[in-house]
Amino acid sequence: MKKTVTVLSIAALAATAAGCGGGSDAGSSSSPAPSSATAATSGPKPELRQLNQFDRYDATKEAPAKWITERTGYTVKYDLLPAENADEKLNLLMANKEPYDLMKLNKNQFSKLVSSGALEPLDDLIAKYGKNLKQAIAPESWEAVKVNGKIYAIPEASSGNLVNFELAVRQDILDELGLKVPTTRDELYTVLKTIKEKKGIIPLTGGKDPFIGDIASTFGLSTQWEDNGGTLRNYVENPAMKEYLTFMNKLYKEGLMDPEWGINTGAKAIEKLSSGKAAMYRVAYYDGGNLNNALLKNFPNAKMTLIPFLKDANGKNKVVATTGVSWFISIPKFAPHKDDALKLIDAKLEKDTFKGLAIGQEGVHHEVKDGKYYPIQPKFADEWANASAFVTGVDQNVYPTYWQARVRKDPYVQSYFETIQENAKPALVIDPLTFAPPLDNISKNSQKLAKLVEDSFLKFISGSEPMSNYDAFVANWKAQGGDEMTKEANDWYKANKK
Repeated sequence: MKKTVTVLSIAALAATAAGCGGGSDAGSSSSPAPSSATAATSGPKPELRQLNQFDRYDATKEAPAKWITERTGYTVKYDLLPAENADEKLNLLMANKEPYDLMKLNKNQFSKLVSSGALEPLDDLIAKYGKNLKQAIAPESWEAVKVNGKIYAIPEASSGNLVNFELAVRQDILDELGLKVPTTRDELYTVLKTIKEKKGIIPLTGGKDPFIGDIASTFGLSTQWEDNGGTLRNYVENPAMKEYLTFMNKLYKEGLMDPEWGINTGAKAIEKLSSGKAAMYRVAYYDGGNLNNALLKNFPNAKMTLIPFLKDANGKNKVVATTGVSWFISIPKFAPHKDDALKLIDAKLEKDTFKGLAIGQEGVHHEVKDGKYYPIQPKFADEWANASAFVTGVDQNVYPTYWQARVRKDPYVQSYFETIQENAKPALVIDPLTFAPPLDNISKNSQKLAKLVEDSFLKFISGSEPMSNYDAFVANWKAQGGDEMTKEANDWYKANKK
C-alpha cells in the first residue's frame, strides 16, 4: 500500500470514527488458581480482542494468557501484526474499523494513529476505572502519552534506567602484553596500538553503529538531544562531534578498528572476537553468554574484562541510560468494549496479578535468593518467556526488580548486566526528550535522518568522505528536517522544562 493511500485511509477513519461509540485455553496446571482479584472484576464479561506486535508465539498456548483470564475474569483473543509491512497492515485494520478493544503500539504507530484521530481519549475511563493505574505509573510516563493535554494511551514503561553496552577486552591478551585496562581515551589508543603491533589482530571490532558511546563521552558527547544553555541541540550540531569523528578516523586509518565496521553485524563482530581475530568489542550484556561460551570453546584460558566507562580530560564521563516508554496501549475510537478494555488493563496491575504476570508463580517459575528474583529453568523459559507480550502497562515501583529475573538466566548475562549497571551508576544521563509525547516533525523525520547520520558518520570514519565536508553534512541534515525537529523539540522542552 502506498503511503499516500495509507494516510488518506486513516484520515477517512478519523472522520467516521468520531461518531462510533475465541477464548484462550492456554497455560499449564502449574498456573496459580484464581483468587479474590477475580471477584473484584466479577460479573458477565465480554470476550475482548487485543492486537499485539509480531512475535513467534501462539497466544492460545501461552500460560500468561490463562493467568490473565483466571485473575481478571476476562478472556482475550490475541491477534498479531505481521513481521513485514506491519504499519501498512495496522493502517488497513484501522481503516476497516476492525473491532479491536485494545492495541499494543510502538511510538511511531501511536503517533500516526493519534494524529489521525483514530484513538479514544482515556482520561475519563482512567478516572472511573484506573485505581491501580494511577498508583503504578509514574507522572513522567503519563506525559509521554498526552496530546493536547489528553491521555491517548496507557504508557508501558521500560524496565528502569538501564545501560546495555560497554567495551570489553581480552584480559588474557592484556596480561600477555603487560597492559592495564584503559581508563582514558589516550590509554585506550595505546592499548589498541600495542595490540595491533604485537599481536597482528584487529584491536577493536564492532558492528555498523558509528557512535561508540564509551569513546564519544570522552569528548563530552552523550544523548542525541542535549541541553545547551537552556536550548536543545542535536548532537550532530555539537562541535565535539567533529572531534570524535576525527579520532575515529585516526583509529580507522591506523588499522586500530575493524576495516569491515560498516558492514559487520553484531553476530559477525562476536565471531571475530571469539575466533581470535579481534581483541575488543562493545558488547551488550545480553550477548555475554554467547560471547564467552564461544570464546572459551576456542580458547579455554581466555578471559573477557569489561572496561569501566572511560573518563574525559576532567576525569568525568556520561553514560546514556535506555529508559522511557516502550509501548503505548491504546483503545481505538470504534472499540466495542472500551470500558471493559480499561477495566482489564487496570485489573492486570493489581499487585499479585501483576507480579504473577511478570515472573510467574514463586517456586514454579521463579525463586528468591538474597533478595533477588531468579528464574527456575526450564519452567520459566518454557512457560513465561513471552509474558512481556501480554503486559499492558507495568507497575513502575516494582517492575525493574521483577524484570531482572530475566537477566539471571545465564551467569555471564547476569554478571555483565550487573557490572555494567554498577559501572554506569555514577554517570547516568537520559535524553531530554525521553518522556516527550510524539512530536509530529520528529516522528516524520527521525527515521530518515537517523539513516543519513549513520551513513555519513561511517563515511567520515572510513575517510571516504573528508571531515572538511562535515559542515555541508550538517546543512543537509538541517534542510532535510533537522531544523523542523529542533524547533519542535525546543517548543516542547521550553514549555515543559521544570
